[in-house]
Amino acid sequence: MRTIRIYEKSDFQPGTELELSEQAAHHVGTVLRLREGHALQLFNGNNQQCTAVIRSIHKKQIIVSIESAEDYSCESPLDLHLGQALAKGERMEWVIQKSVELGVRGITPLLTEHCAVKLDTRRMEKKVAQWQAIAISACEQCGRNYVPFIHPLTPFEKFIQEQPEHTQRLILDPVASTKLSDLHLKPVPTSLIIGPEGGFSDQETSYAKTHGFRGLSLGRRILRTETAAIVSQSLLQGLLGDL
Repeated sequence: MRTIRIYEKSDFQPGTELELSEQAAHHVGTVLRLREGHALQLFNGNNQQCTAVIRSIHKKQIIVSIESAEDYSCESPLDLHLGQALAKGERMEWVIQKSVELGVRGITPLLTEHCAVKLDTRRMEKKVAQWQAIAISACEQCGRNYVPFIHPLTPFEKFIQEQPEHTQRLILDPVASTKLSDLHLKPVPTSLIIGPEGGFSDQETSYAKTHGFRGLSLGRRILRTETAAIVSQSLLQGLLGDL
């Protein structure tokens, strides 16, 4: 029987009881329909996990007992931050889900010149919260005990300017002649930016390169933005990570 993993942002102390958060209780009791006596694995997003048993279920309240707890990390040695231009509908959700599975440390949605998605501030805040929930769900599925943070929507130039000084910087560029094997990359914190379905404008690409970003080609075929995100991260994880 597969292990049920649930995100619960708490400190785990063996021998104590814990009331699950509203979101976790809903998932356990309503979605999964688990009952008293069922074992769970909880994780708190800070590389701590525990074994717990459901002791009582009363309406929306679920109490579990903590049996054991441990620090456990399956994080990739590659500290990768993805700057992903907004993509339409499920494509953005798919990028976030698969990026978390592949080991990304953080994701910043980017507002670029050719973005086809237009949302007001309130709707965008809801979207970011939804994407964070997708990241948590992906961690529950793939076994990660660290939850990557989904940053607020950020203008392209602001993201470029905010990158730490010693970050290794890459931008996907379909006209670049440089492949991943040509770059002689180092195992240091890395920022990767990926354009929208219409690509980056010439001005955006030039701006990134004047701020230390190196153009990276994924071959002669033009990939969709969500495909490019997964391919490039897989290659980087294979080179500098744990794939």
